[in-house]
Amino acid sequence: MIISSIKAEYLRYKKLGEGAIKQTPENGVNKLFGDDNNSISVIVAHISGNLNSRFTDFMTTDGEKPWRKRDAEFEERNLTKSELLQLWDDGWIVLLTTLDELSDDDLDKTVTIREKELTVADALHRSLAHVSYHVGQIVYIARMIVGKEWISLSIPRGRSNTYNQNPDKEKGV
Repeated sequence: MIISSIKAEYLRYKKLGEGAIKQTPENGVNKLFGDDNNSISVIVAHISGNLNSRFTDFMTTDGEKPWRKRDAEFEERNLTKSELLQLWDDGWIVLLTTLDELSDDDLDKTVTIREKELTVADALHRSLAHVSYHVGQIVYIARMIVGKEWISLSIPRGRSNTYNQNPDKEKGV
């Protein structure tokens, strides 16, 4: 029951990220706002790299894999939206496959991340917080790029009362 709840939250953030990326024009996914910021494509590369590293052999190997090149995830890239979404999916597939293999009985077991032992529950919550943080960045950047044409991914401004009468976004993914 807890694993399924955690998976539902991951899927909610996956959907938010995809909704933002889909609204972003092709020429916007690599757009930078300032010298020391990240584009949507860089954030997606980081999320994908993190999910691949953390959830490949989740229960048996350190979550920071020797093959991961974290610093390279933050190098600017020139991706098409199609390439970006493939990179996005690559990380999510590893995560979701792992979640499907876990049960609530695994929550108190330990995994290792950067040589530090964590319970499975702690590792999942830490990862979920990390993903949600970066998805929020993607949404914010996409919103700046799209501007007035942005279609709300949550409750649109001025529509709280209407939404509260039929809170469909609260019913899951």
